[in-house]
Amino acid sequence: MSRVTSKLQITIPRAIARRHAIEPGTQLSFEDAGEAIRLVPASERSTPDPVDAAERLRLFDEATERQDARDPDVLARMGGTSADRGWKREDLYERDLPR
Repeated sequence: MSRVTSKLQITIPRAIARRHAIEPGTQLSFEDAGEAIRLVPASERSTPDPVDAAERLRLFDEATERQDARDPDVLARMGGTSADRGWKREDLYERDLPR
């Protein structure tokens, strides 16, 4: 039986850690299982990441293209271009703020 420390840490019994190849640095996932908590090593997660790296990159590229397409509309409403915002970073530091 393990106890929860004041930092909410627990100790996994050695026999269980060895049986499941859990070592220092192993990523663990806590899953709510109704009246219990299920502790699953990341390599054995019940729901693997459905999107691989290539698919994530494709989705990111699509989102970037959509954002780039929206930028001119937003900048036109603001009355400028991305290079001419009407202010510089230094202006933010030098302005008088109410105290």
